[in-house]
Amino acid sequence: MTAPAPQNPPTTAHIREKYLSFFESKGHLRLASHSTVAPDPTTLFTVAGMQPFKAQFMGAPARFEGAQGEHKRITTAQKCLRVGDIENVGRTLRHCSLLEMLGNFSFGDYFKREALTWAWEFLTGPDWMGLDASRLYATVYKDDDEAYDIWTSTIGLPADHILRFDADENFWPADAPLKGPNGPCGPCSEIFYDRGPAYGDDTWADYANTRESARFLEIWNNVFPQFDRQEPKEDGTPTLAPLPFKNIDTGMGLERIATVVQEVYDFYSNDVFAPIIAKVAELSGKPYEGPQSVSHRVVAEHIRSVSMVIADGVTLSNTGRGYVIRKILRRASRHAYLLGLHEPMLHTLVPLVVEKMGGAYPELVENQARVVAAIRSEEERFLKTLAEGTQRLDDKIKGIIITNAIVEATPHNDGPDSIYVVFDLSAIKSKYGDFSDYPNTPDSITALSAANKYANSLGKKLGGIDFKEYETVKPLDSALPGDEAFTLYDTYGFPLDLTKEIAEEYGISVDEAGYAESLERAQELARAGSKYGKSELFGGAADGLEDLSPTEFVGYDELDAQGQVLALLAGGESAEHLSAGDEGSVVLDRTPFYAESGGEVGDSGRLEWQDGEALVRDTTKTKAGVFLHVIQVLRGELKAGETVRGVVDAARQATERHHTATHLLQAALRAVLGDGVHQAGSLVAPDRLRFDFSHGSALSAAELERVELLVNRWIQSDSPVNWQTMPIAQARAQGATALFGEKYGDVVRVVTVERGVPFEGHTVTSMELCGGAHVTRTGEIGSFVIVSDENVAAGVRRVEALAGEAAVRWTRAQLGGAQRAAGLLTTSPEGLAGRIESMQAALKASEKEVATLRRQVTQLQMGGGSGVAAPLRKIGGYSVAALKLSGIDAADLRGAADTLLEQSKADLVVIATEKALVVKASRDAVARGAHAGQLIGKLAAAAGGKGGGRPDMAQAGIQDAGAALGALESSL
Repeated sequence: MTAPAPQNPPTTAHIREKYLSFFESKGHLRLASHSTVAPDPTTLFTVAGMQPFKAQFMGAPARFEGAQGEHKRITTAQKCLRVGDIENVGRTLRHCSLLEMLGNFSFGDYFKREALTWAWEFLTGPDWMGLDASRLYATVYKDDDEAYDIWTSTIGLPADHILRFDADENFWPADAPLKGPNGPCGPCSEIFYDRGPAYGDDTWADYANTRESARFLEIWNNVFPQFDRQEPKEDGTPTLAPLPFKNIDTGMGLERIATVVQEVYDFYSNDVFAPIIAKVAELSGKPYEGPQSVSHRVVAEHIRSVSMVIADGVTLSNTGRGYVIRKILRRASRHAYLLGLHEPMLHTLVPLVVEKMGGAYPELVENQARVVAAIRSEEERFLKTLAEGTQRLDDKIKGIIITNAIVEATPHNDGPDSIYVVFDLSAIKSKYGDFSDYPNTPDSITALSAANKYANSLGKKLGGIDFKEYETVKPLDSALPGDEAFTLYDTYGFPLDLTKEIAEEYGISVDEAGYAESLERAQELARAGSKYGKSELFGGAADGLEDLSPTEFVGYDELDAQGQVLALLAGGESAEHLSAGDEGSVVLDRTPFYAESGGEVGDSGRLEWQDGEALVRDTTKTKAGVFLHVIQVLRGELKAGETVRGVVDAARQATERHHTATHLLQAALRAVLGDGVHQAGSLVAPDRLRFDFSHGSALSAAELERVELLVNRWIQSDSPVNWQTMPIAQARAQGATALFGEKYGDVVRVVTVERGVPFEGHTVTSMELCGGAHVTRTGEIGSFVIVSDENVAAGVRRVEALAGEAAVRWTRAQLGGAQRAAGLLTTSPEGLAGRIESMQAALKASEKEVATLRRQVTQLQMGGGSGVAAPLRKIGGYSVAALKLSGIDAADLRGAADTLLEQSKADLVVIATEKALVVKASRDAVARGAHAGQLIGKLAAAAGGKGGGRPDMAQAGIQDAGAALGALESSL
């Protein structure tokens, strides 16, 4: 026996907790959600609840951090990010990019009987979800008689509530028996809920053919991985060998079950989304109007996704996860712009996300400030170019629509085979109206239709040709050129997906192949531009260097040394001389200038000779070891054979500090994070260092502090830094590590910090293969500070840090900022956090007080709770209570309507404010034919607005509240 629908539907948080508690009662270990950053390299993001347990599904021991022994039953609420169809998010009422998957998993323990009976118990049990059992349906794989028998014999689900489908619907992976891939697979059984005829007049039998339904909503999928799919037999028969142990992988979308249990129309009406959408409506002044309000949904959904992923440590960038999140955020920013929100505002929605989801995902609470700052910064950057880029794209699309209205027509008479007739835009507008909103307004005359009509009338005037009728009429192919899409990306920051989505709104495609070609050309130009004076030469210049021996580098010990000019280059070609003002490259036989290598930038400085001087801007080298000094001659003339004095800039000393600090940083990271840290890239410059390394998650504040402390402890030890050459085999045997990007010969240079430093019970040491320039003692570094930690690729982190004077200046700037902020708040830097917390508390209290006063004002206008302010009227056979309120925002309007409906006992209530209107209908009134959505459409039209909604509730934006209420008599 099942319980009736709850009087007060549970919140999403309550449903989540109920699910986890239920499966804990069935012997499952509850684990926290894994990060949205994928636990393995197969995907950028975690896309399924089972993904963190792939190893256990393949037979690894079911041991988990913080839990003793093995646990073969697990339950989680996993946050997942799926962006494969991001363009549909907001356009439909079901698509989301961020999903919460409620899952219960078994690694060789229980199987189908337990999985299905427990699912049924949770859904129908009065202590759990209490759903009406008669409204539940299931699908099974066509050959899975075991699951079918459990449903019918054990659970008692009627046979006509069960459909059997082939492997394309009820197998995981889909179609695995025939199409693969090889490996674990199995049938699945999905559970559906009948939402009733209000969502469609289709039947369960219809679903067997349509496979689509707004009425029958899938809420739970039970997957039974029981086979090992192997290569098919010679005749093509699939080979499904039984697995040694059978697993359970189930997933129930939290958004789906919340929609059912809370009895709301769609995902975006649940208790998590509704407050965010209401806030968007409040900020934009544009009420949420149900299915047509695409932009409200896009903003609300994407702010959840972006907030969650940034809280998990992902930073916005142009690669990997960072690029995906940037695309999502920019899509949201564009839709906010469409709502009239032309200033940064997305970041103001983050607290609502934290309020609704922070209890289950504490990382949102811990990282709220960082999330807000990252989103605001990206908003500000994108909004600077959004308006101009949108205008450019709109102009291009308008041009394509006009061009597309050229029609190809085959005349009826003996005239030419075909004739192209180009319509005149102004003539079309005067004759058929403006079609600027094509194709969004179905009743408008489309561009093609207008063009056809005009071409017909115009064609009769061309040489007297009689177009009796067109035998063929078709638009020319229309697509936004690829180079234009690339310009929008390169100049205005429009990701290709965003350009495609905007174009598709007008029925126009994008030439993606052309975009890829433009991107490749730009990359080739960039690569070519970086070759000269960087890592290699091109063209005829390479011929002039072939016979040169490797340059002798003396810069480890000397920063001022003489050398002889062996060759000169200008414009990539050999040159006999360089005169004052000329730019080019110089090859010396010996040099103190370090050439860019191993992440360390090349040296700069000056060359001096008798009656001449040149500025050295950079130093690089060829693969053959020939050093190229990129120079500009300041005075005199430089020729081959000249003896010059090379003087390296003092910036080299700052570079040396940062290079040695990079070695200490790598050793410290390995000590704090483990031996899994491996260098993936670096930059060593006079003003900073950047270090990329393998690590799967963001560093915590405590980890960063420990790394920074360890490096500074090493600096304070003033340990000697030595280097020596040795056979590479010897170096590796002694434990030396290699730096990223270096190619080593048989003999290598090894840089060693002589003394290790104690750290948590052991000694940390540093020994690396390195050809770079270093300080002679760690004390010369002076100080060290980490300024950032970010994700740059799947499983790769990037730390940026400062050493020496750069670190001191940065630290002083931070202290100065804190002192200025403290002064503005009349406190000390030490008291800054406490003062901000007290101000936040006071602000929150004030907001609550304002909300209370608003409710009181609303209650007074509604007759102090008696409903007297809205007497009942009989209109069109319904009792109607209508009321105009002042000082109430859109977010509270629906609540006021609910209150009035309950107090007045009316069939219909209508409440208007200055710019908004809401209509509510009782269940009895809806049963008798009332439709709030249809009524509000008429009232809004009378008031200069528009709106719509469901039979029981509808909302609209209006311009004249009096006109709306005055139209009641004629609208019912």
